[in-house]
Amino acid sequence: MIHMRHLLAALMLAGTLVMTGSANALTLAEALAAADEPHPDLRSAQADLAAAQADEQAAAARRDLTVNFEGILRQGRPTVGPDAWNADNSVRIVARKNLYDFSRTEYALGAARAEANARQDALLDTRDQRRLDIMARYFDVLLADQQYAADNEFMAVAYVAMDNARDRVEVGQMSRPDFAVLQARYQDLREMRNASLARQRVTRALLANALNRPGVLASDLEDPKLPNNNTKLPEYETLLPWVLAHNRRMLVQQQLLAAAQQRLAGLRHESSPSLDAEMVAADYSRTAITRDSVSAGLILSWPLYQGGRVDARIAREQAQFQKLQAGADRLNMQIAQNLLETLLEIRQLQGSSRPAAEEQIKYRDVALDRSRADYELELKTNLGDSMAQTMVAALRARRVEYQLALALARLEALAGKPLADIVALADKQPRG
Repeated sequence: MIHMRHLLAALMLAGTLVMTGSANALTLAEALAAADEPHPDLRSAQADLAAAQADEQAAAARRDLTVNFEGILRQGRPTVGPDAWNADNSVRIVARKNLYDFSRTEYALGAARAEANARQDALLDTRDQRRLDIMARYFDVLLADQQYAADNEFMAVAYVAMDNARDRVEVGQMSRPDFAVLQARYQDLREMRNASLARQRVTRALLANALNRPGVLASDLEDPKLPNNNTKLPEYETLLPWVLAHNRRMLVQQQLLAAAQQRLAGLRHESSPSLDAEMVAADYSRTAITRDSVSAGLILSWPLYQGGRVDARIAREQAQFQKLQAGADRLNMQIAQNLLETLLEIRQLQGSSRPAAEEQIKYRDVALDRSRADYELELKTNLGDSMAQTMVAALRARRVEYQLALALARLEALAGKPLADIVALADKQPRG
């Protein structure tokens, strides 16, 4: 019985340490704040946005003034006069500005601007996915810690049972086969406990990577309160069109479609004329009455024939547009399906999983009180196992809450809006 008293003290201490954590424990809010830190995923999305913004600047500058210096070294033989080669060098400064290109610049700018808007929405979606990943990794660490505590307790109980049985085998009160059963059970539980111990390290490494702090493993995490888990949500039919209108990935796809349309319109004007203003200041090594030191004029350029190049580019852009449209239709179906599954998961967790977990905790509390009473009367020695089962029930309840919080966070990411806006939509829903 001395072994059991020591075991129970160790079990209660372990349970207290797992559920409370330290004063310097990492909080969920602190972890989520790292979503804006320069993680590789975020840096990649920011680079895409910077490239799109650079393309937008380039499109806006298509009609900017250009100034070029030209230096020409030339030898020429005149048609009248001495039959000899003479220097005919010149230097020129040419300033040219497009006055009108029949909207090609406007279409190019519209396409580039739509691309930049798409990359901006993609950056926001990447940030949302970062928050989801951090939250999932955070909860994985908490579950790994609680699973290890429960597995460690089961192993300790099995070890005490095996240790006590060893003395009984020596005095002939237990057979060798029965003792072998206890040994095998202990080894199985020890294996589970060691796997849980490894899982603690793995989940912490994954969390460190999600926080963009590889190798910096958090020792203690605070168990969050998760007050939003009781949120009342609108019906699927009410939420679907609203989500489709605000989903960031859908917005990205729509902007890419708009960019393709703008590029197509610009290509269809490739055979239109272009009007430029030009000013030239020049100096020549050989004078001639037909040469001007300063000149200004208008230049009309009109492509009369370009072969099949423009038609090929239009055909390719049309194919790209069709591909983007197919992607938008596919994304529409995916969002609708993901929304349905997420809402059903939330309702399942709130309506069934949570009550079942709570009832399991109540049952285990009753079983623990009974085991504690039997232990005090020294009728049974299964108090340690009952305490371990109580921790398993608590672990089940926390897992439900973590899954519920993650599902709500996925709903926020799907909607592209905070949970408060979704709740407000539920409040506007007509009462049935």
